[in-house]
Amino acid sequence: MIVFPNAKINLGLQITGKRSDGYHNLETIFYPIPWKDALEILPDPKGDDVNFSQSGLSIDGPLTKNLCVRAYRLLKEKYPALPAIQLHLLKHIPMGAGLGGGSADATWTLQLLNQLFDLRISPEQLAEWSLELGSDCPFFLFNKPAFAHGRGEQLIPLEARLKGKHILIVHPGIHVSTAWAFQSITLKKHHSDLKTIYAGPMERWQHDLVNDFEKPVFSAFPIIGSLKQQMLDAGAMYASMSGSGSSVFGIFHQEANIPMQTDHAHRWMKLS
Repeated sequence: MIVFPNAKINLGLQITGKRSDGYHNLETIFYPIPWKDALEILPDPKGDDVNFSQSGLSIDGPLTKNLCVRAYRLLKEKYPALPAIQLHLLKHIPMGAGLGGGSADATWTLQLLNQLFDLRISPEQLAEWSLELGSDCPFFLFNKPAFAHGRGEQLIPLEARLKGKHILIVHPGIHVSTAWAFQSITLKKHHSDLKTIYAGPMERWQHDLVNDFEKPVFSAFPIIGSLKQQMLDAGAMYASMSGSGSSVFGIFHQEANIPMQTDHAHRWMKLS
């Protein structure tokens, strides 16, 4: 069985405080985009665990830290009779890019295992368990525009305001550590209501829909800030870094031939 986990972008991202459990409280708007990986799971009658293989973009790190493998083993702890599987991941969404690709893969692994082996796990239970794999994992169960708060797991549905718009995403080939990005944030009070800004005139988004990670990341990696400015100069109605970086996106009324000053991956998509 094959599924196609999709990425997301952040429209604004405010870090509102440090939590007692070591995480941060935040507020953001998650918006799904059609940049997708491919994930295939088959039963493995001869195995006793997960037989993981991968193609496309290379994935760094030991197998024990791979989020798809961790998702399988999480369910295996809950359901010891869960059969062994062969899992293949075709990786298109770049890592360390702020697009949520790893979280999407993990969440879709949980959903596919639930469906393939008829585990009958409720969406609420899946959301709770997915949170053990990543703060934005519950979003990929919902997978529609949403205001997120708490760690990012508390979701409020929003209107899909970008239908028909075109988005250009550029990944400059820089891996921004999420842990480093959080450590580099200077906490401040926020008085902006992202839901109100999102519902308001899009002409105000560029001024009001701000990503707190941009200041430290742009300081450390000026090329990322330069990419954002290139998109604005080219007529983007809104441009921002996604998540803790390093991908930058611009939202346009229609696709255009924009020469970006980077040799790295860039992609146009139409939003629905």
